[in-house]
Amino acid sequence: MALSSPPLQRSFLLNRTINVSNSAHRSSKKNAAPVKGRGGSRCCSAIAIDAPSTASAGAAGVRWGSVKLQGAREEMEDDAVVVRSDDLDGFSYAAVFDGHAGFSSVKFLREELYKECVTTLQSGLLLSGKDLNNTSKALQEAFERADAKLLHWLDESGEEVESGSTATVLFIGNERIFVAHVGDSCVVLSRSGKAEVLTNPHRPYGRNRVSLQEIKRINEAGGWIVDGRICGDISVSRAFGDMRFKTKKKEMLEKGLEEGRWSPKFISRVQFTGDLVTATPDIYQVTLGSDAEFILLASDGLWDYMNSSDAVNFVRDQLRKHGDVQLACEALGRAALDRRSQDNVSIVIADLGRTDWQSLPLQQESFVYEMGQAFATIGMVSLGIWMSSQFSL
Repeated sequence: MALSSPPLQRSFLLNRTINVSNSAHRSSKKNAAPVKGRGGSRCCSAIAIDAPSTASAGAAGVRWGSVKLQGAREEMEDDAVVVRSDDLDGFSYAAVFDGHAGFSSVKFLREELYKECVTTLQSGLLLSGKDLNNTSKALQEAFERADAKLLHWLDESGEEVESGSTATVLFIGNERIFVAHVGDSCVVLSRSGKAEVLTNPHRPYGRNRVSLQEIKRINEAGGWIVDGRICGDISVSRAFGDMRFKTKKKEMLEKGLEEGRWSPKFISRVQFTGDLVTATPDIYQVTLGSDAEFILLASDGLWDYMNSSDAVNFVRDQLRKHGDVQLACEALGRAALDRRSQDNVSIVIADLGRTDWQSLPLQQESFVYEMGQAFATIGMVSLGIWMSSQFSL
């Protein structure tokens, strides 16, 4: 989609592309789609808006890194966006989008959601104020307006009409951050090396509080869950687009009947009273302090294969070595692929500029952990040799 907003047109300065060898990351899982094209390599790229270098100092001294990598999927449906402009009263904006059933919804949202946020937040004045309730209402309105526009656009254009996308948006100011979150991406704040998880995934399975609330909402709207999927289809309960669970629910039932997934008797008992998937965001406000080091925003392609503490430790070790947040971001993405991530991976890291990385000593915990891993490996090898010798007797 063309960039129609003048501030955005002026600000696109960086589009980095890196090829990562695919041979080391192929998965043997049966449900993983093969990677096609690109000469057997994955594309790793990110868009940074108004960023004159790979690790530039931005508003409030923030240095940004962003990257997206195609995993074992046929298509790259993620995107990562960083905006630093005068549109948000000194706040910077970052977002990660994780699309499904095509890239169309992501393509639409990467510009439209930002513009809606600027409008409803009154060019950032609500972010600078002290009324969290008004800020939350504005962000909810921005998300819902962007979703309504997307649904209309998908319906009118007929382009990948079943597509949808999660979106997790981050606003960073001098002393606080705001997060507006829809879907299963995640934001983690590093405070003196401790991981502080700021968001919860919107998924209709599990026994945690958020999942149970999502399941209850879907059931009350007339939907049902099969193997952690809404109507046996989608595994995320909040997203943009996905019109078959919003404005086209009747058509969704009729299609399922034609495909033999449901019987006429079954669909005759279904009564929808609301949207099964929503774009209503969770809103978080967090006060920053001197112990706040960096913020890590990433799609579930990272978090399904690396927990928050490991990710924070990985980034801190990278920044100790070279201090380059862009290189740290790229290395973290590769680490997700090394762990056989089956999904696409999009990552944004905001180094808040409050930490002198070169002055920090190496973590003793990392050394002890690595030694423990080494001794464990030696033990396993020794056990294997002993067992082989016993079987050969």
